[in-house]
Amino acid sequence: MIGRLAGRVLTRKPPFLLVDVHGVGYEVEAPMSTFFATQGRDDVILHTHLVVREDAQLLYGFATTRERDLFRALIKVSGIGPRMAVAVLSGMSEAQFRDCVLSEDVAALVKVPGIGKKTAERLIIEMRDRIDKEAGTTAASLPGGAPGAEHPRDEAISALEALGYKPAEAGRMITRAEKEGADDAESLIRLALRHTVK
Repeated sequence: MIGRLAGRVLTRKPPFLLVDVHGVGYEVEAPMSTFFATQGRDDVILHTHLVVREDAQLLYGFATTRERDLFRALIKVSGIGPRMAVAVLSGMSEAQFRDCVLSEDVAALVKVPGIGKKTAERLIIEMRDRIDKEAGTTAASLPGGAPGAEHPRDEAISALEALGYKPAEAGRMITRAEKEGADDAESLIRLALRHTVK
């Protein structure tokens, strides 16, 4: 089991990070919260979870152990796989998710792509007992950040599509973020996702 990576980020292409650890490049899928927490930094420490399937070995990375713990709790819920768990952590902070569960806010959860009303209700029921009632803390976002080689708008739309949003919807979300002044990919994604949980 790979539980932790400390290395240098070679490529940022949401939802993937390519992290060089002593010459070995690990492709890690991460929620947008981890992108925001590590924005502007070349050297990162990621707390990881390895998923082994018949056809693939997938590595998921998180900026904090609390996020990884929540990810692990989410994938134990019937019908919630790793990709959907990443979408949940990308669509809202750990603290917001806890608040949704404790206040039984189905409406906020169904805004996450791939989660319908029944899944949201199941999440609330199954996660209520697993979540301690203390509000979680999330790493603060860092300003700035260098855009990738791809155009920031296209990169941001691709990231939203990878999280489960339809192309037209992702385009509308990014257009709205652009009108509010965001100009690099991570800022566009952050602003677009922020509107989904309001």
